[in-house]
Order: sequence, then structure tokens, then C-alpha cells
Amino acid sequence: MTIAQAAAALGAIPVCGEENMDKPVNSACGADLMSDVLTFAKDGSLLLTGMVNQHVIRTAEMLDVVCIAFVRGKKPTEDIIDLAKQTGVTLLCCDLTLYEACGKLYEKGLPPCPKE
Repeated sequence: MTIAQAAAALGAIPVCGEENMDKPVNSACGADLMSDVLTFAKDGSLLLTGMVNQHVIRTAEMLDVVCIAFVRGKKPTEDIIDLAKQTGVTLLCCDLTLYEACGKLYEKGLPPCPKE
């Protein structure tokens, strides 16, 4: 699945990183606790979260997460968008709940991040 296909499945709007929409997404991780993200997210994954702060971008950068989808209609501020641009992380926004968003991607065949 590509970022563009994930965005379409979520009905998400790209906020930044539109040039990366053809990048592959290997798996998805849904969490609001960055400690869980650090434990479960893997390289090339898509992070779904309702947390909108710079720590989310920094966590994604450390783990080589290619895309962050903010759920529940959350919108990143300009400083978060600027940081995402600097780190090369694509940002999406959707109105779905975290549960719904994860379910939509799972239904389309995107696997969860491995537990190992």
C-alpha cells in the first residue's frame, strides 16, 4: 500500500509531504502514547494518532515512520508542519476515530506492525 492509497482509504487530506504520496507503507500502528509507538512502530510504517505535538514528529523521525495520520479531526499547527517538512514525514488528517481508521486500513490489507 502507498501513502496515497492509505489516504484514500481514510478519506484523509494531506497536510504536507504530498511529494511522498507514492511511497510504500509496510504496516500501521495506532496509538496516542508515544511509549507504545516506540515499542511497536517499525521502519516504513504509518502512525495513526490523536496526539498533535512535536513529540509525535520526533518519535516518527527516530523510527523512520513515513507517514502520520492525525485522527478525530485533529489539525497540526504550523510549527508541527514545519518540523514534519524538515524531517520528511508526510502528514495526513482525517475525521475518523483511531479505531475506525485502523479498521479501514486493516480491511484494505495493511498489516499491523509486528509485535517482535
